[in-house]
This record gives sequence, structure tokens and C-alpha cells, in this order.
Amino acid sequence: MKNEIEDFVDEGEELIAEVRAARHRISERFGHDPYKLVAYYMERQKAHAERLIRAPEDARTAISAG
Repeated sequence: MKNEIEDFVDEGEELIAEVRAARHRISERFGHDPYKLVAYYMERQKAHAERLIRAPEDARTAISAG
């Protein structure tokens, strides 16, 4: 008999599998070319900039300081 935690894990694994399958299909559309794929995602970011969640200012400063 499964418990709630096992059900949650199973559901999580299914969701991860769905996300991976979707990402694979998108990559496949571009012949698995990483440059074309990144260009596609960059265009999607531009088209939907209002949906992006920005990192806190201190995190952006730390990243740019490298």
C-alpha cells in the first residue's frame, strides 16, 4: 500500500518526465543544435519578458562580479 509521500514522488517523477519530453521535442525541432536552441529560447524570453522572474539585485551583482 502506497503512502502519501510515495504518491507525491510518483507524481513528481511523472511531471519531470513530461518536462524532459517537452524539452526533447523542442530541441528536436532545431536538430539538437545548441546554438539554434539557445537563440530560440532567447527569442522566447524577449517575447514574454513580462513573465520572467528577476533575480534579486544582490544576486545579479554577485554574478556579474564573477
